[in-house]
Amino acid sequence: MAERKSFLLRIDARLYAELRRWASADLRSINGEIEFILKRWIDDRRGESSPRS
Repeated sequence: MAERKSFLLRIDARLYAELRRWASADLRSINGEIEFILKRWIDDRRGESSPRS
């Protein structure tokens, strides 16, 4: 398993609320939802189309 890094993230309260709604709908933590979104964005930038969960 890859080493996990932690860091502080400051975001707008409205963005946080939206992420919380998405995470809840996807049965993920907010951290898990942010990681999922970032992985999908990176895959899109690389031109990969494999879904990640």
